[in-house]
Amino acid sequence: MKKTFALTITALLVALALAPAAANAKIPIRVGIGDQQASMFDQPRFQARKFKLTRYFIPWNIEQNKAQLALATAYVERARKDHIQVLLHISSDDLRIKKAKLPSVAAYRTQIKKIVATFRPLGVRDFGAWNEVNHASQPTYKSPTRAADFFVEAYRAIKPKCSFCNVVALDVLDQVGVERYMRSFYRHLSSTYRQRAKLVGIHNYGDVNRQRTTFTKSIISQSRSFNKQSRFWFTETGGLVKFGRSFPCSEERAKNRLKNMFSLARTYRTSGVERLYVYNWTAPPNGCDARFDAGLVNFDGSPRPGYTYLAAALPNYER
Repeated sequence: MKKTFALTITALLVALALAPAAANAKIPIRVGIGDQQASMFDQPRFQARKFKLTRYFIPWNIEQNKAQLALATAYVERARKDHIQVLLHISSDDLRIKKAKLPSVAAYRTQIKKIVATFRPLGVRDFGAWNEVNHASQPTYKSPTRAADFFVEAYRAIKPKCSFCNVVALDVLDQVGVERYMRSFYRHLSSTYRQRAKLVGIHNYGDVNRQRTTFTKSIISQSRSFNKQSRFWFTETGGLVKFGRSFPCSEERAKNRLKNMFSLARTYRTSGVERLYVYNWTAPPNGCDARFDAGLVNFDGSPRPGYTYLAAALPNYER
C-alpha cells in the first residue's frame, strides 16, 4: 500500500513538473510579416511583436532600376539592423493583369545572378524564384514550364555558394487550375531538380477568407505526389479588409479570418507547413477606397482589430 502511494505521489510530482513546459510550448510554425514599407520596422507596435521574419518582393529586373534597387536595399538593411531575416521574392515588373512580358531564361539568369550578388552580402538567405506564378498579374501565369526554368536558374545562382540558403521553388495562389499548373511545372523539371524543389510557397487568401481548406489541401497533396520531402511556407496570407466587390470593407471580418489562417497552418503542420507570412502590416493610405487592403494597422500606424487579434495569438507560435 505504501509502495503504491509512493508511486502515485511520484507520478503526480513528475506531471506537475512537466506541466509548465507543456503549457508554455509553442506551436512549431514561424510567423512573419510581408510588407513593402521599411517604415514598418520603426513602429512601436511592430517592434513589440518581436518578428524575426519578413517578406519583400522585387521586380525581376530590379538591377536596372536604381530607385527600386535603393528602396529594396534600404528595406533589407533596416531589417538586418533588427536581426530580421528577409525572404526576397522575385516578381513581375508590371503588375497589371496580363500586361507583363515574360523574360527569357537567359535574361532571368543574368538578373538573378546580379540580385544574389547584391543581396546575399547583405545577409539575405531566403529567396523566391518567382512570386505567385499562376496569377494573371505575373507573366508566368500561362507558362509553368518557364516558371520551372526560372527555379533551376535561381537554384544554380544561390545554392552552390550558400548551402544553407532557402529557395522557394514554386509559389502559387489558391485558385482554380492550380493543380494543373503544378503538374506541368514538376513534369518539366529533371528528376534531380524535382527533388531539389523542396520548398513551396502558398498564397491561400481564398481558403482563409472563404473559410475552406480546399486549395491548401490540394496544393500540398499535388506537391507531395512529386516530391515527398516538400515543405511549405504560406508566403502570402491574411484577412482581407477589402478586395474588389467580393469582400466589401470590414475590419472585423478580416480579424475573424485570421483565425482561419492559423487554423490552416496548424492543420497542415504535420504535412510540412513551417512558416506563414501575414500580408500585410500597413494599410494603403486611402484605406477602404483601395481595391486591395489587408493591413493590420492603418497607414498612420494605429491598430486595427486584426492587429489586436494577431498580438494575442503570436505568443503561441515561434518567431
